[in-house]
Amino acid sequence: MPALINITREGPTAILTFDRPDALNAWNAEMRAEIVAKLATLDADPDVRVVIVTGAGLRAFGAGQDRDEPAPADAEIEAWVAGWGRFFGAFRALSKPTIAALNGVAAGSAFQVALLCDFRIGHAGVRMGQPEIRAGIASSSGPWIISSALGLAVATDLCLTGRMMEAAECRRLGLFNREAEPDQVVAEALRLAADLAGLSPLALALTRRRLKQFDEADFAETLALWPGMFRQIRDRQT
Repeated sequence: MPALINITREGPTAILTFDRPDALNAWNAEMRAEIVAKLATLDADPDVRVVIVTGAGLRAFGAGQDRDEPAPADAEIEAWVAGWGRFFGAFRALSKPTIAALNGVAAGSAFQVALLCDFRIGHAGVRMGQPEIRAGIASSSGPWIISSALGLAVATDLCLTGRMMEAAECRRLGLFNREAEPDQVVAEALRLAADLAGLSPLALALTRRRLKQFDEADFAETLALWPGMFRQIRDRQT
């Protein structure tokens, strides 16, 4: 079975690539579990100082959850949500700076992962947003992650309309720390990574941990409320 992600190294920087380009790099449970395991391995490697995440191809950073994956059965919902908790938690728990090299569309949970990263490198063709509501899906993690990064007003707009932001709006909101040509976002991310790799790893780790502590209670509340929200939508649709 082909790998769903790829890891390459450039000196002290690890590049984790979501590798399902035919599916716009959408992830399923197997892929999410693989990402969690690889992030833990990278975090434990003292030679890795920075982690870049990106998507294969030029079309998408990621389309979020694979809609072709079957929904969990009722008895599996809590375990399914716990899996999402480990997934988002893996990005939050990293002790090393993370850079999202945005090579295209970042939608749904992939948009949320981009926001969980510490830095984002974009280009003029990037589109980002939270489109779940347009498919009749209530967003539990989206309001927490988006409001934490961009404020409640922006989270309300994106989560309730499901619209996708063009690059100009992403730029205005400060989502792009740097910009590059579409085929140069990883190269630009590597230049930023080189700057970060020259800083104190301990100072970076402690500061990153402190930044994540601000919304730890909201993260826990999101996971606690998620099963009930999922069941309400499912029961209405059946």
